Amino acid sequence: MIKTYNSLMELIRAGVITGEEDLVNAASIDVRLGNVLKIEVKSHKPIDLAKKENIPMATMELKDDEPFVLMPGQFILAETKEFFNLPNNLASIIFLKSSGARNGLNHLHAGWCDPGWHGSTLTMELTNVCQLNELIIRPNMKVGQMVFLEGEPVPDEHSYAAKGQYNNQKGAQQSKGIR
Repeated sequence: MIKTYNSLMELIRAGVITGEEDLVNAASIDVRLGNVLKIEVKSHKPIDLAKKENIPMATMELKDDEPFVLMPGQFILAETKEFFNLPNNLASIIFLKSSGARNGLNHLHAGWCDPGWHGSTLTMELTNVCQLNELIIRPNMKVGQMVFLEGEPVPDEHSYAAKGQYNNQKGAQQSKGIR
């Protein structure tokens, strides 16, 4: 079942997601861009995902409201301001805010959060899909919205808390490899 306004307000009050009550929508909670970005830099060889290699990235920490110019075709990893502590009966997925998408901002669809994921900011994979225009993004801007789905509780030993590799992660995180 998808969580809606009253239940979402309870999630914020319970600390399942840090955030302010004014971020709650009818069936989602807005998330804001954090201050740390990882920016793709040129590799001089192909990246072998089977060997758990990562693309090279430079880290940039922005001040609140400091602009970052996302060039056409540029790929970055970005953190959310919000932290997540999902219980074993709650999953979540991020969707980009449609206003950003309508201007060429794209979030790759790797934003599924399993029950038990906790103590972490969400890493978003952002790209400017415009061919002709640069986009300015800033910390604290509403960039996405989280939808929460409630299901049966997952046994502790099978939850993301026990099996996941991105718990207690602060800031944008590069891949730890496909398992």
